[in-house]
Amino acid sequence: MQLTINIPALLFPAITFLMLVYSNRFLALSNLIRNLHDRYRKEVDSRPSIVRQIKNLRTRLTMIRLMQILAVTSFLLCVICMFLIFTNRQSVAHWLFAVSMFSLMSSMVLSLLEIQISTKALEHELGDMEHELGDSNVIKDYFKSTFEKKD
Repeated sequence: MQLTINIPALLFPAITFLMLVYSNRFLALSNLIRNLHDRYRKEVDSRPSIVRQIKNLRTRLTMIRLMQILAVTSFLLCVICMFLIFTNRQSVAHWLFAVSMFSLMSSMVLSLLEIQISTKALEHELGDMEHELGDSNVIKDYFKSTFEKKD
């Protein structure tokens, strides 16, 4: 297969979009960590719950850092690949493009795992409050209230 300069260039918008998404996740996480830090200092009785959350956030923070590193690596390898195509070094360009795609895929897999961890953390938070709701099915209740005839 002939690798043209357009093929790695196609990844540019996807990679930059992912980097933006990852940066937004990082910023949201950093705000959450700062808020938890303030709560940790003020609310002595809530510390066990906060410590659990902090451990979860540390894992997520590490994952986001790895996601960002892999996305930037993918971006750099695409640029180098384009340069190699420009200088007619097709065989090396093929390998670098493959590594770039692998890096991008790894970044997205980590993103998926981080979303799973984030979702579980939110489920724990909801679980702390659910005792007041009883044995409610949230999705069923939502559709019931949305589509129920209003007289």
